[in-house]
Amino acid sequence: MRIAFIGDIVGRPGRKMVQQYLKNSIKEFGIDFVIANGENASHGFGLTVKNAKELQKAGVDIFTGGNHTFDKKQDMIALLESDYVLRPDNYPEGVPGSGLKIIDIDGEKLAILNLMGIYTMPTVENPFNWATRVIDELHNQDIKNIFIDFHAEATSEKRVMHMMFKSKVSAICGTHTHVGTDDLHISEGTCYVSDIGLTGCRDNVIGMNSKIPIQKATTGLGGHFEIPNSCKAIMQMLIIDISNGVARDAFKLKYYSDDMPKIITKALIEQ
Repeated sequence: MRIAFIGDIVGRPGRKMVQQYLKNSIKEFGIDFVIANGENASHGFGLTVKNAKELQKAGVDIFTGGNHTFDKKQDMIALLESDYVLRPDNYPEGVPGSGLKIIDIDGEKLAILNLMGIYTMPTVENPFNWATRVIDELHNQDIKNIFIDFHAEATSEKRVMHMMFKSKVSAICGTHTHVGTDDLHISEGTCYVSDIGLTGCRDNVIGMNSKIPIQKATTGLGGHFEIPNSCKAIMQMLIIDISNGVARDAFKLKYYSDDMPKIITKALIEQ
């Protein structure tokens, strides 16, 4: 199977990039299933029903989330009742929804697991112990194809996740920082990247107008982050070939809004 993962979609600029490039990418690269982190898709904070349907129409099959999952609480509770929106699975007991979805792709099972880190994040259960339990349960069900979106601030937490579960899952892809990292590789059959990077404005601060972030950095006084009305945008997407639980190949695509050629970066494959 060939799956694709799109990093944090940030606001309207991010949604526009998905609408512009995803369907053609699905055809060009023969993608079977598309996962996208949608927790910033609605004006940078949360996901609305309207925007979820908009992105579904553009080609997204399922959404993952993170610390902004419940920013649009009413919409999100409704979305979590559907079968195409996840929230971090390790939220405490009693939080609506689930972070695990098992789907069928041409007769093969694929498990999608959404987890959230600890550092600077809302209250969650320990993601490493949680993942151990869930992955063991999936293996007991003979489900080998496992994709993890690990939404975490600290790259060290993401690396720990990788070191614990390489060879046990098909892919671990980090989200949240909005800044893409240059460590895409496959090790012991597991595809890994610390952070895929945002899909949205690339010429500001993590997809937001730079005025308030600069003000906060220089004076300590915050404010409301805004998505720019116009910007240079990027779409970042990871494509992974998985067979019998093992990532065989992977590459990252970057599309730009200003007619720059797309960039394809192949994953380093380690023995």
